Amino acid sequence: MSDANINILAIESSCDDTSAAVIQNGKVLSNLIATQKVHEMYGGVVPEMASRAHMQNIIPVVDVALKQAGVDKADINAVAFTQAPGLIGSLLVGACFAKAYAQSLQVPLIAVHHMQAHVLAHFIEDPKPEFPFLCLTVSGGHTQVVLCRSHLDMEVLGETIDDAAGEAFDKVAKMLGLPYPGGPMVDKLAKEGDPLKFVFPVSDMQGYDFSFSGIKTAVLYFLQKQQKENPDFVAQNLNDICASVQHTIIKMLMNKLKKAAKELNIKHIGIAGGVSANSTLRQTLQDTGDQLGWQVYIPRFEYCTDNAAMIAITAHYKYLQGQFAEMSISPTARATWS
Repeated sequence: MSDANINILAIESSCDDTSAAVIQNGKVLSNLIATQKVHEMYGGVVPEMASRAHMQNIIPVVDVALKQAGVDKADINAVAFTQAPGLIGSLLVGACFAKAYAQSLQVPLIAVHHMQAHVLAHFIEDPKPEFPFLCLTVSGGHTQVVLCRSHLDMEVLGETIDDAAGEAFDKVAKMLGLPYPGGPMVDKLAKEGDPLKFVFPVSDMQGYDFSFSGIKTAVLYFLQKQQKENPDFVAQNLNDICASVQHTIIKMLMNKLKKAAKELNIKHIGIAGGVSANSTLRQTLQDTGDQLGWQVYIPRFEYCTDNAAMIAITAHYKYLQGQFAEMSISPTARATWS
């Protein structure tokens, strides 16, 4: 190995996907993900099952990631892990493994904030955003508008005060009897529906904050009323319901993003997080960017959902700045964005 090479092994275990990646000098060499199918029958992630599956998956996933990257463990310069946010049990598995691995190799440990990593997924491949840029981070647990001044200088301008957009998608899908995970299914069915067929309320919080609890309640009452009059209403209007709900959620997201871009006079705009894989959101962002003169950045699908490559690229920049964690760091300590 050349002395110039910086090889970092990264671990992501915040929820129900066990992922490991190897990055060399900022270039991702491998990115492995082991998914957990067991949660589908429960309609959501079961934390205890998730943590146990991580314990089963983490060693083989890391082993394959190193082999695919063509990097020997002796050549690893640092080990990174997702510190938070996420499921405590799942995070503990990744954090404890990373600490032990780093100690065994006598290399630095790097703690990574999960949402910061979603933003920095934009820097895995070209084209990469120019600073400053705005990033709309949308996932099952978070919805935020983030101002990015540099790789490690970020400010959350606004976020949801209750439910995340991804949670709203999944809860509505459950009301409609769709299988878990419901968000992707809503996106798929919405392609064949009329987004203007049914009208749902659009929340308008102050500043750049979001609220999605209202639309969940509105959809619940709407379905109860319609099904009382027509028991087959959902089956007869499923595509239109999905399209209308999706249209409303995306409208709320775009309203805040456009507001921030206008008031801060920023033209470089990105999206990140699991919900950024939604095809309609991606197209709406691109269309809006064309209309308003934005330079839009949208990561590939594999870098939108939870993955270790985004942890690795964040760790790369933290390594360059010497931002290492103490080996005594608590796996449940509050993670920061810097």
